[in-house]
Amino acid sequence: MATLNRLLIFIAFFSLEIHFICGVTDINDAAVLQSLKNWRNTPPSWGKSDDPCEDWEGVKCTSARVTSLGLSTMGLEGNLSGDIGGLTELRSLDLSFNRGLTGFLSPRLGDLQKLSNLILAGCGFTGNIPDELGNLANLYFLALNSNNLSGRIPPSLGKLSKLYWLDLADNQLTGSIPVSTSISPGLDLLKNAKHFHFNKNLLSGTIPAQLFSSDMVLIHVLFDGNQFTGTIPDTIGSVQTLEVLRLDRNDLTGEVPSSLNNLTNINELNLAHNNFTGPIPDLSQMSSLNYVDLSNNSFDPSEAPIWFSTLPSLTTLVMEYGSLLGRVPQKVFNFSQIQQVKLKNNMFNGSLSLGDSISPQLQLVDLENNQITSLTLSSAYINTLILIGNPVCTTALANTSYCHPQQQSTKPYNTSLATCGNKSCPADQKLSPQNCECAYPYEGTMYFRGPSFRELSNDNLFHSLEMSLWVQLNLTPGSVFLQNPFFNTDDYLQVQVALFPSPGKNFNVSEVERIGLILSNQAYNPPKEFGPYYFIASPYVFH
Repeated sequence: MATLNRLLIFIAFFSLEIHFICGVTDINDAAVLQSLKNWRNTPPSWGKSDDPCEDWEGVKCTSARVTSLGLSTMGLEGNLSGDIGGLTELRSLDLSFNRGLTGFLSPRLGDLQKLSNLILAGCGFTGNIPDELGNLANLYFLALNSNNLSGRIPPSLGKLSKLYWLDLADNQLTGSIPVSTSISPGLDLLKNAKHFHFNKNLLSGTIPAQLFSSDMVLIHVLFDGNQFTGTIPDTIGSVQTLEVLRLDRNDLTGEVPSSLNNLTNINELNLAHNNFTGPIPDLSQMSSLNYVDLSNNSFDPSEAPIWFSTLPSLTTLVMEYGSLLGRVPQKVFNFSQIQQVKLKNNMFNGSLSLGDSISPQLQLVDLENNQITSLTLSSAYINTLILIGNPVCTTALANTSYCHPQQQSTKPYNTSLATCGNKSCPADQKLSPQNCECAYPYEGTMYFRGPSFRELSNDNLFHSLEMSLWVQLNLTPGSVFLQNPFFNTDDYLQVQVALFPSPGKNFNVSEVERIGLILSNQAYNPPKEFGPYYFIASPYVFH
């Protein structure tokens, strides 16, 4: 009997040993992840097991090697140590939306030779972007936006020949955009990139002509909110795949090159708040143009250009503080998709007529501070018209709403909670529009950097955004709450978003990580009218 017991104990121990050996993560990878446990607020599962590949949330493995580390929106606090470079099989690293992750980016990130996605958006990192990131030959997606990074853009990033997405926006980067030389790479070598997002930095110098060429496939060039000087290079007109071009809020000068008219796929063009001179640019070939803003420049005084009346896709026409004179073209109010015409502080004169075929989409006409002397307006238009500061307001129209400050006639969209009656929730919870129950939603702000519209009361448009979110994030229909959409000082559409769990009152760690990854790596695609976006999550408190 004793012999049998010893045999059974041996078999049981041997079985446990086999399980232990088979389940254990590669010893070097396990050591790296153990070092990361120094972060505060790591998932609870990290403290319950020594086997990351088998039990740790946010860690994915193949053949005992760590291939993915995703800890978006965990509330992590600490530094990203050089130990991370030991995860040599890592394909994806997503630490986005953890404001408590601070300190410098380790040069050892360049040791992750198999990395395809590096997503550190919305953290608190400081210091320079390491030159060693140029060693990541397989990198496809690089998002370092919304940190506190400084210094220059490393020329070594030009070696990332597979790169599709390059987002360095909303940092404190300085210096010029690097282009290649006989001894150094540059960003002009990124022939497969579709996204150059460098907006909201301190970049300076001229925009290099060499940066753009006809064999590039860029669709979004966002350089707004920097300190660029000099002229727009002619070569930008050779990138005919471009859909959004934002150069606003810089110190650019000279004439706008005629080559821009070659960009027939452009749907947003923003050149506002620069020092452009010469004639108003010819945009007559931009048949897909939805939104254009040429405000606050120094163009030659002239009548409204012909394209004011020939671009049928326009939703928004903005040219404020300009030098336009003569009559306002009536046809611009007749485009079927036009929503806003903003032409204040120009020199338009004579009579104003909106015509008899006013677009039903038209919500705002702002002609404040011009020289308009009379108005012909049919009863078909009942929305906002602003004529303050025109001679017509000293005559019979003086007492009309057109000649006094006024609110827009429509209110921005908010997801309706009408079916929930007067029900309220504790201060740390919110009411779900899906079932009118109190819960802990996953919240954040979406910033749309190039929407094709400006009308914020369109129910159908925002319903489509809600539906796309719950479908693509695999949530229950009706579990998305949108609130307070508005255009901020950067001219981005900013929308508060709350995503509700169902069933239950809160998301677990793996669900938050999954949602954060989809939103940070651009796997979520909003309706096309909303254009390029980025998302900044609020810390999620687990209950």
